[in-house]
Parts: sequence; structure tokens; C-alpha cells
Amino acid sequence: MTEPVTAPIDVVVVLVHWNQARALERTLQMFRDQDAVIQFVAVDNGSRADEIEFLRKLAADADDLELIETGANLGFGPGANIGLTWWLAETTATWAIVAPHDAAPGAGCVRTLLNECSQRPLAGLACADVGDGHVPFIDPYFGGLTRTARQDTGWEPADYPHGTLMMIRRACAEEIGLFDERYFSYNEEADLGRRATAAGWEIGLVHDATVTNTHLGTSVAAVDYLQQRNTLLMVREMSGRYHAFIRLCISLGHILSGLMSPSTRPLIFDAVARLAGIRDFLLGRFGPPPPAMYLRP
Repeated sequence: MTEPVTAPIDVVVVLVHWNQARALERTLQMFRDQDAVIQFVAVDNGSRADEIEFLRKLAADADDLELIETGANLGFGPGANIGLTWWLAETTATWAIVAPHDAAPGAGCVRTLLNECSQRPLAGLACADVGDGHVPFIDPYFGGLTRTARQDTGWEPADYPHGTLMMIRRACAEEIGLFDERYFSYNEEADLGRRATAAGWEIGLVHDATVTNTHLGTSVAAVDYLQQRNTLLMVREMSGRYHAFIRLCISLGHILSGLMSPSTRPLIFDAVARLAGIRDFLLGRFGPPPPAMYLRP
């Protein structure tokens, strides 16, 4: 454990980790190479013993890394909340970055984000560009999606920040709170953006700040389950029960279409997982996905 930070720092970087300690070590170095004074918080979500031991050694050898062990896989949002709570309580840094353990920020990414946001007093949330030519937006029936970008440089308004590398202002976090832990993972960023917009904060994607993250960290079934359940939750919270009902009907149609015409299925498709997500939404079951979702092929 490091001592609480007392010296001024630009940003606290919260890295949510699960069973990829060497990837986290590489990510730490990429952030250390940024033109910014950074304090790290690595939140371990119940990794294997060998991974934990590697992380403990990393933390013992570094005076800029705080390691927090949760003892269980809490999910991305709840894990990030632990690190963000530490940021708010133990530092005075205006900004925190949240990213998974294998995010790869491009050269100057952090400083570019800070410079863009410093010009916007109402900028509460921002994210780096993953290079897919899209910007996050929220649809009243489909929740968190992306649209084609309208520019390729500078700040572009967005409805929410994507979780590959997002930044949150302290004043914004203190006003709207942190991630809604019911989501566990997927759509929690969209929900945060929805609340920030309602409170009058600006959100943007900064095209000149780049990041790469291509690893799918869990099973297709678990991802499909979470996306299905959490989209319904997001739509209900944002738009009401009527919109959620229409979205549920659309979901059932997509499942039927995928079963009848396999060639039309998206890359992430598991009919059983989608039906389980709908069921648990209707029953009010949120948080981690059922263990069986991790066992499906």
C-alpha cells in the first residue's frame, strides 16, 4: 500500500484488472510515458493467486501505484467505483481516468485530453478515440450506441464516454455520483453520460487523443447476456416502461431472426443468453451474470 497522495498531480488513473497482470504492467508503462503527473490505482477483481502476487510485487516496487484487492469479480463499473472513491477521498486531483488493464494510450493521449477539457469549464466527461470513426450516442429505444463521427480532430460532443479510456471531472463525480453498480459491465458508461447531461455537464470524444483496446475479456454468452439485460435497464431508466417494452419486443424479434437465419447473426449472439438477460431484467435481477453464462461455448 502506498501512502495517501499529498503532492499535486494532474490525474489519477484507475485501472480495473482481472487475471492479466502482465498486460497491466505494460499499460502502466504506457501511462508513465505520458506527459502528465499520474497516480495509479489498480483495482483487482478477484484474480488468481499468481496474478495477485505479480500485482503485489508491482505495487511494492512502485511509489505511484496503489493496489486495491476486492477479493471477487465485482464487474467493471463496481470495480472502477472502488478506485474512483479512493481518488475522491485520498487526492485533490481534478481528473480521474478509468480504463481496463490492457488499454494502450497513444503518445500524448492524457495531456491532449487534459488540454481539451481545460478549455471547457462544463466538460464533465471525456474519452479518447479508439479509431473506429464513431462517436458514442444514446438512442431512446436502443440505449448506448455509436454514430459516424462528424470530424476527425479536436473535441466532438458525445452522449457518453466509452470505457476504453474515459475521464471524469471531480466536480461532476461529486454531483452525479459514480457508476450504477446494477449494470456490472456494459452500458454503465451510457448511464453515467445520461446523468451527466441531465445535470448540465458537457461530454466529448477527443479525436487527437488515441487509445487501443481489442481484447474481449469474457465469454460471448456473458457479453450477450449483459448487453441484453443492461440495454433494457438503460432504456427503462431513461425513457420509461413503454420504450422498454418496445425494446423487449425488438429483442425477441432479433432472437427469432438469428435462430431462423444464422447468416444474419451478429458476432456476439447467443439466443439462450439473450433470453436469460430478458428474463432477469423482468425479474429485477442485476449485478453479475449467472455463472452458467461463463460456461457456455
